[in-house]
Amino acid sequence: MIRLMLADDHAILRDGLRSLLAAEPDIDVVGAAGDGTELLALLATTPADVVLMDINMPVLDGFETTAELQQHFPSVKVLVLSMLDNEHYVMRMLQAGALGYVLKNAAFQEITHAIRTVAVGHRFLCTEIGLNMLYKAVSDGSVANGELAKPAAGMSLTARELEVLKLIAEGLTNSEVADQLFTSKRTIETHRQNIIGKTGVKNTAALIKLAVRQGLIS
Repeated sequence: MIRLMLADDHAILRDGLRSLLAAEPDIDVVGAAGDGTELLALLATTPADVVLMDINMPVLDGFETTAELQQHFPSVKVLVLSMLDNEHYVMRMLQAGALGYVLKNAAFQEITHAIRTVAVGHRFLCTEIGLNMLYKAVSDGSVANGELAKPAAGMSLTARELEVLKLIAEGLTNSEVADQLFTSKRTIETHRQNIIGKTGVKNTAALIKLAVRQGLIS
């Protein structure tokens, strides 16, 4: 049985995760904290194998909390669950001692797989983070020539932005895209604005042309 502790300053997220994880036969949520200080106090009396932790928390954030865990509870594995997808945050948390990093928009099945992977001491990066870092490695030339194909023009878009682009180009509304990707309409609107900002396109027709050039639609 994996003893899991949740650390996130949003109570609704903690409660939602606890409810979903209750159906997992090999995962037991033994505690939940709203910040790093509360988490450390809980761990002093309640043993845990894995902490599923956000980065942006009051009092003691994810970076500081992970460093404290390394010092006082070195056997506890840290799995980050965050909306921050920038590689700077990913690398900082891994360097601080986290074993895994998952985005909050990941599928629940990927989150549970990450928990099980980290619990046995293996590293884990969610699909979107892994693809983003791979694309950047290829784009920067840090991957040897010939080992991987050169990304197409416009591959500065993240894997999730490419998904959103494809669905918008297929004629789906922001609400329909949100339903298909199991996220909020506001998140899709943010992705759409990011796509427009990165590519310079002005309207849906231009998005469709971009999707065709990327080979996302025929």
